[in-house]
Amino acid sequence: MDIQNTQSQMRKGVLEFCILSVIRQGEVYPSDIVDKMKAANLSILEGTLYPLLTRLKNAGYLSYRWVESNSGPPRKYFVMTDEGLTFYQSLESTWRELADAVHALTQTNEAFTKEEEITIF
Repeated sequence: MDIQNTQSQMRKGVLEFCILSVIRQGEVYPSDIVDKMKAANLSILEGTLYPLLTRLKNAGYLSYRWVESNSGPPRKYFVMTDEGLTFYQSLESTWRELADAVHALTQTNEAFTKEEEITIF
């Protein structure tokens, strides 16, 4: 089994949530997202980012505005919509449940109670 492939799949699983976390902090230009992701040790290529931003915009989770640039073409700045914030809050809840479950499994051998079970699809 290829560890790099497994690591890549794990990162892809949280990519959308991480990108939305950055945008949730305020209006942002895509290269700022790339920089923040790199600073958090989660590198992303612009070729991966732009299609994801387009998909999130088409779903109604993001909007954007054009801003004139002093050096080159206008820039597209993204911001989260109200619908996007609701979606983000659902992802955040799911992330916390999943992270707690993974932490419990990797730190102890205690069994979950029925109320603590989560389903992974």
